[in-house]
Amino acid sequence: MRSTANDSDEPLTPAGRLFLQPSTNQVIHCVIGVKNPIDVDSIKPLIRDSLMLQHPRFTSLMVRNHRGFEHWRRTEVDIDRHIKVIANPISATAGDDESAINDYLAELCMDTSGLSTDKPLWEVHFLIAHKCLIFRIHHALGDGISLMSMFLASCRKVEDPEAPPTIVSFDRKKSSGRNWRDWRNVWGFVVTLWFCVIFSIDFVLRCLWVRDRRTVISGGAGVEDWPRKMATAKFRLDDMKVVKKAVTNATINDVLFAIISSGLSRYLDFRGSNGLKNGIRITGLAMVNLRPQQGLQDLTNLMRSNSGARWGNKFGMILLPISYHGSNCSDPLEYVRRAKAMIDRKKRSLEAYFSYTVGDFVMSNLGAKFACLLNYRIVCNTTFTISNVVGPQEEIMLGGNPITFLRAMNSALPHALTLNMVSYAGRADMQIQVAKDVIPDPKFLAKCFEDALLEMKDHAIAKS
Repeated sequence: MRSTANDSDEPLTPAGRLFLQPSTNQVIHCVIGVKNPIDVDSIKPLIRDSLMLQHPRFTSLMVRNHRGFEHWRRTEVDIDRHIKVIANPISATAGDDESAINDYLAELCMDTSGLSTDKPLWEVHFLIAHKCLIFRIHHALGDGISLMSMFLASCRKVEDPEAPPTIVSFDRKKSSGRNWRDWRNVWGFVVTLWFCVIFSIDFVLRCLWVRDRRTVISGGAGVEDWPRKMATAKFRLDDMKVVKKAVTNATINDVLFAIISSGLSRYLDFRGSNGLKNGIRITGLAMVNLRPQQGLQDLTNLMRSNSGARWGNKFGMILLPISYHGSNCSDPLEYVRRAKAMIDRKKRSLEAYFSYTVGDFVMSNLGAKFACLLNYRIVCNTTFTISNVVGPQEEIMLGGNPITFLRAMNSALPHALTLNMVSYAGRADMQIQVAKDVIPDPKFLAKCFEDALLEMKDHAIAKS
């Protein structure tokens, strides 16, 4: 929307401008399953009175001035324009709620036209027959941590209807890209500096020309426009904890990347490895929250302008290489050990901060088009995207209706494979989005991931 300048207009952040570029235009889809039938008329007032509509980003239009620069401009919100009700079952798979929801999501991931700039950049879809709500929120409004924190502010615990969900956080020393203890001695400083240099050079080369060897799961330029399919891999957090305990000092993230490494190796064997050698690199692109407090945030803290946590997009990118290994591995826990060794090295570097700083510098000084080009290239030169958001550990409800699952997915990327995991109430659901002409069987891929965890768990129990 073109408009003349207004004194109350607020410019977009560099990250917000990046997510509005045509080739990096991203919409986040937050999927909420509920236990009881949905009453749309009772949810409308809940949305109208929610903290979401107290936040200026959700009550502002995105406008461009005569020079093409984007700004936020406050406006009145008509709730009905942001709500879409699908009363009938999704026809293709009417008897299967999960498949129906995933089919609908696959279509949404290819569509950004619904978030038109003549209204604030969000909407809610109600799949009445499948007891599901889908919040579509443009990435320019905020990242997964901001949006999950805002959503949880409107929820209450099932066991205590007056209490908000518990906000999960992690020890900064354990989860940060910086390992502060290492700076207290010269050798630790040298090692940290070495990893910073090596991983920063690797990141720059990936932005320019270095790319993964092509496999049957590779995407590339233009793949973001190809039709999508969706599947869901489901894990029990207790199973992941059993595996975590079997490897000294391992974390849930170590287990997650071990699952991905093992699952992709299984899938590549099934599709035919085409002469792939053990140890060949398959690179993932992961998003890392850079706020001072890791994990979900208290919403009032996020919305304070002087907060170090702050609202918006505050994340860096890191490269997470995994290795192809034939699925006949005699010790499944070896995947965890390799994942842990790789992630430990990443934790000792400042790669996420480096990528954020470079991206912010390029966006602010060279412009959105150049920053978009670099971002697009690094996606094309890697194989998959992975994100992991930690949700509430207890069961929660929205408007008195218990929530059965939480999932998330973003718009299509040049990757043929995108993985988004959200944990909730002892479970973790990983949404698997694929370009169906590259990966035609995402349900089988989901089973490869699920079987990988179960095999690791069985092996861990047998060893104990």
